[in-house]
Amino acid sequence: MGKQSAPLDGDLQRTYRGRAWRDEEPTRRLLLDTNVEEKAVLIASLNCSAVEEADRLTEMGELLRTAGATVVHRVVQHRERPDPRLYLGKGRLEELAEWVKEHKPNVVVAEGDLAAGQQRHLEDKLNTRVVDRTGIILDIFALHAKSAEGKLQVELAQMEYSYSRQEGLWQHLERLGGGVGTRGPGESQLESDRRMIRERMGLLRKRLQEAAKSRDTMREERMASPVTRVALAGYTNAGKSSLMNALTGAGVDVNNALFETLDATTRAFSQDGVKVLVSDTVGFIRHLPHQLVESFRSTLDEVRDAHLILHVADASEDDDGREARAKAVVEVLDEIGAGEVPHLHVMNKCDLLDIEDLDALRRQYPTAIFTSAISGEGLDELRDRLLATARARWDRVVLEVPYSRGDVISAIYSAGREVTQEAGPEGTLIRALMPPVDAARVRALAAKERQSPYGGPR
Repeated sequence: MGKQSAPLDGDLQRTYRGRAWRDEEPTRRLLLDTNVEEKAVLIASLNCSAVEEADRLTEMGELLRTAGATVVHRVVQHRERPDPRLYLGKGRLEELAEWVKEHKPNVVVAEGDLAAGQQRHLEDKLNTRVVDRTGIILDIFALHAKSAEGKLQVELAQMEYSYSRQEGLWQHLERLGGGVGTRGPGESQLESDRRMIRERMGLLRKRLQEAAKSRDTMREERMASPVTRVALAGYTNAGKSSLMNALTGAGVDVNNALFETLDATTRAFSQDGVKVLVSDTVGFIRHLPHQLVESFRSTLDEVRDAHLILHVADASEDDDGREARAKAVVEVLDEIGAGEVPHLHVMNKCDLLDIEDLDALRRQYPTAIFTSAISGEGLDELRDRLLATARARWDRVVLEVPYSRGDVISAIYSAGREVTQEAGPEGTLIRALMPPVDAARVRALAAKERQSPYGGPR
């Protein structure tokens, strides 16, 4: 969203405790200024293996790059758990404060999530902006939200995140308060800001509920349709949108950035009369902020309601990274109620591997399909698998239709595939493959005795 307001009375402006949204239609607020490349210091308090540490720090660097910042310095402390008050230990924090004072970075970013108190104490010690992982992810979502509903979802998540972080903005006014039992202007201003945030969140929830009603109507129509629904799911930047474009020609924006796709896109492809709907939604990430999961839950219905989920992974990643990302995807799918939907693993970006590595990966994942949205490798196999899934959901209809019931035969030919017929003494024996809804309709039509226009049965 827009640039931060100026500091008040010379006090440090706390990004995460900014003023409440007072305008009727606020613009999106960002914690990082995307107009300039900001210099960021990445801090982390970790207790994990060296491989996982490297993976988490690399991922955080990618998040910052997507948000418009460059990591110029790293401070990593290995301890069982972060300091409950300062996140980092005292000694390491003092070293960091000296470095920040000398080099003057634009922002300090924590690899993990910070409590409001930790964030406040870090800013007091470092005298610069401090942002945590959730704040950066919310920033990226705000940058990439394009639809009206997506913008509402992101704004609601941002406000829920910032609500508990309001208490420090008015500290310069709290000093003006009276003694015991009085209500200083700082306290009343904080209450006023929180009230406005609550009102705004209530308005956003109301608008999202209205949007959800329209989405529910479309969802009911989609659920009633016999067309097979396939959803792309996977870690962010695994190439889902590129795969979507290659399969369906959807024209979804594709960039080398995390969370490039937020709004659900659905396109269809068909072959020999069999149609498949393919939906692309937001990419997942480990520890995806719960505010975003809740706000985007209605959008993620595309995944939950699918007949088949294509779990897309980046084949070019190392084994440890790929397994960690796969685990994160499964956790999010379970959280949104899509854990029981059948999965098909797709190893994308296989054009980045040499023949030996690709063969080894095929042996490691024998049931997966290996694709490249760039070279087109594996796309025909993937389409065939999706079409086979669609056909498997169809019913095999076998009916003996009287010669007088041309309406039944016409209905079968209209909706069925692989239709064959064989003449018999009293009627036509017809076989066909049909979507379940159409098969039930044809059976009911065949069971209904055709009426004569003169009132009696023919």
